[in-house]
Amino acid sequence: MASVITMPAIIADASSALLAAWHKQPGDTVQAGEPLAEIETEKATVDYESEASGILAQLLVAAGEDVAVGAPIAVLTQETDSEEQVAAALAQAGLGAQPVTITPEAAAPVAVQRTFSSPLARRMAREHQIDLAQLQGSGPSGRIVRSDVEKAIAAAAPVSSPAPVQLAVAGPASVAASAAAELPAGATRVELTRMRKAIARRLSESKSTVPHFYLSQDIEVDALLALRQQLKAASPARITVNDLILKAVAHALIEVPAANACWNEDSITQFSTADISVAIATDTGLVTPVLRGAQAMSLGTVSSTVADFSARAKSNNLSPAELAGGSFTVSNLGMFGTQQFTAILNPPQAGILAVGAATQRPVARDGQLQVATVMTCTLSADHRVMDGAVAAQLLAAIQRNLEQPLSLLV
Repeated sequence: MASVITMPAIIADASSALLAAWHKQPGDTVQAGEPLAEIETEKATVDYESEASGILAQLLVAAGEDVAVGAPIAVLTQETDSEEQVAAALAQAGLGAQPVTITPEAAAPVAVQRTFSSPLARRMAREHQIDLAQLQGSGPSGRIVRSDVEKAIAAAAPVSSPAPVQLAVAGPASVAASAAAELPAGATRVELTRMRKAIARRLSESKSTVPHFYLSQDIEVDALLALRQQLKAASPARITVNDLILKAVAHALIEVPAANACWNEDSITQFSTADISVAIATDTGLVTPVLRGAQAMSLGTVSSTVADFSARAKSNNLSPAELAGGSFTVSNLGMFGTQQFTAILNPPQAGILAVGAATQRPVARDGQLQVATVMTCTLSADHRVMDGAVAAQLLAAIQRNLEQPLSLLV
C-alpha cells in the first residue's frame, strides 16, 4: 500500500535535520533496509534506510532542505496501488487528498496536483508576509523551497532601501557574493556545516554559562610506556597509550563516583558506569563517540572499539546512538606534540580531561636531578557538580592509575 515517508528523529530531542542528499530518484525501486537519503544532524551525517520496499514515486523535499522531524519527505508506492490509495496516503499525511496519476507499467513518479512548500519556506513566508500561492516553486514537483521565498523577499524590498538592509534580505547567494567580493586576494570563504554550527553554539554556551575550573598534574609515564611495550609483544591487539589513558580514567571515575556525574539544572545525575566520550578529530569537525562501560572492558576491547570509532568517524559512519550520552570526555592532543592545553566542557557532562604529549623532562628525586617521561593532564570541571576537593581526588586517581599501570589489567 502507498505510504508517505517522514523525516525521522535521527537524534533525541531534535526538531529538524538537513536532508543532505537523495540516494534514490523518482521511479527507482527501493528495498527495505536500503539507503534512501543522507541526513545531516548536529553530530553526524548518516544514511537513512528505507523501512519498507516499494517504488519511490515522488520526492517532497529537495536536497539541501532543512526539514522538521515528522514532516513528509517522499511518497513510496507499490505497483498495484490505485490512485485512490495514493491519494488516501497523502491525505493521511496532511498533504490533501488531491488527484494523482500513476503509470504502474512504467513505475512512474506520482504526480500530485498540488503545490507543496517546505516547513522552512512556510515559516519564512509567514515572517515576511509573502503569499506562497503567488510563487513558482523550483523544488521537486514544483515544491516551494527556501530560495524561492528568499527571491520573493528580495523582490519585495523597497528600491530606496539602503544597501545594508537590502543585503540582509537578499538571500545566501547574494550575501556570499558580497562577502566574497570583500575578501583579500587569495582568501577563501568557507561555509559553515551544520556540525560546525552546532560545535560553535554548544561550546559558546558551555564557556559562557558553565563555571569551569581547571586542575593540572604532571604524570610520570615510564612504567606505563614499558607496560605498553610488553603488551605490544604479547598481545595481537595494538594497545595505544590513549587506550591505557581511557582505561585509567574509567577506573578513576568508579573510584570517585561524585565526579562521574552530569548537571541537570535542578538535580545531579551520578552514574554507576564509566561511559567515556572519546574526542576524535575529522575533516568536518570534532565527534565524541561513547565508550560505554569502559571500566569493565579489557584493554583489547577498548583498543578495538576506539580504532573502529576512529575509522568510521572519518567516513561519517558513526550512528547517532554511538554519539549520544557519555558521563566524561577525554581529549588527547599528545600525538600532535601539544604539551599542555585546557578543554571546554561538553554539557551536561561535568568533566573533561585534556591530555598532552609525553616528553622527557628533568625531575627531582631525593635531592637528585633525574630524567623521566612526563605527561601533563589538565582536568576541566563544572563547579556546580564537583568542588575542588572532588576534582583533585579524581585527578589524583588518574595519576595513580597511570603511574601504577598494572592496576589497569585487573
